[in-house]
Amino acid sequence: MRIRRRHDSKSLDPTALPRDPRADEYPMPSVPYGWYAVLRSGELRAGKVVSLHYFGRALIAFRGADGRAAVRDAHCPHYGAHLGVGGKVVDGTVQCPFHGWRFGTDGRCVEAPFAARTPKVSIGGLPVREHSGLVLVYAGPGEPSWEVPEIEETGSRDFASPIDDVCRARIHIQEMRENIVDESHFHFIHGQSEPPVQQWREDGPFAEARGTISRRVFGWDIHNTFDAYMYGPGVMVVRAHGPVLSVTAVALSTPVDDRTSELRMLYYLRKPAWLPFLTPLFKLVFRAEALGEVREEVRIWDHKIHQARPVLLPHEKGIRALRRWYAQFYPAGSTGDGPMPVRSVQPAEGAAGTTRFEEVGRAH
Repeated sequence: MRIRRRHDSKSLDPTALPRDPRADEYPMPSVPYGWYAVLRSGELRAGKVVSLHYFGRALIAFRGADGRAAVRDAHCPHYGAHLGVGGKVVDGTVQCPFHGWRFGTDGRCVEAPFAARTPKVSIGGLPVREHSGLVLVYAGPGEPSWEVPEIEETGSRDFASPIDDVCRARIHIQEMRENIVDESHFHFIHGQSEPPVQQWREDGPFAEARGTISRRVFGWDIHNTFDAYMYGPGVMVVRAHGPVLSVTAVALSTPVDDRTSELRMLYYLRKPAWLPFLTPLFKLVFRAEALGEVREEVRIWDHKIHQARPVLLPHEKGIRALRRWYAQFYPAGSTGDGPMPVRSVQPAEGAAGTTRFEEVGRAH
């Protein structure tokens, strides 16, 4: 039987609860080094300037004459105008709306009206890759040493066009990622009868969590396997396979500023080979089931605090493993936690036959 405990949405309304200052305190930097999706390709049309705000920075995106995407800082070095507020794309360059200075996709100034010589100035920017229907940027020092692989489902005719869901929460993106290895929450948020057993594997900036999900949907018990492939701190691809429906979820977590993170979920449903015309119905059912659960998580995230040394049950080893792996995306010594001594607990019989939890040791 499916057990579902719904949280009181009113009590978790961010406008109704005072916010504890500790909810904005994290020992690690707000922007781990890695690749992040800032746009879907279709959102960046040729000849248009798109304003963005991520990593605590005002940014713009535009396409050059060759169609390649560029993501640059938003403010003109001449007099500080925001290039995304009235700026135009002219011959593959972005033109400042204030004084007409133009900048190429590499950020260099290529024209300054009324200047005897073109000033040797540039606007900063981020390395860009575009594939899988996404515009990805690299946030970190120097040039990236690894790449996010193409996601084959995004261009496959076997999958329907994606369900696109975007939300923002007052939480560090690391905690968004920890969600996939937080076994116990699958019961209370996602209707799992008991915490799933997961396997963890890592290889440098890549990691994989594998397990099973069992839940009841409209009176049917559905058993799915899932593989969550993690490509650095900002991109995760979860492939869930089942007898009725298979879904590939592309989870894109991106820092907005030092307090806010964005989660963009793209759900690609495999078209049923036997009755492909049922795909719209499957998408409708999936929306009803999945999107509400994400919103429930966001309401909780908005008010949780970061526990540097959480009290973990014996089966909750995934959180510890993910934190160790995730630490590589921060400058050395910047997390403030050091090696994470996690308190583990197990049930023990207390007085008068009651059950209590007692600390049994520290895992290093």
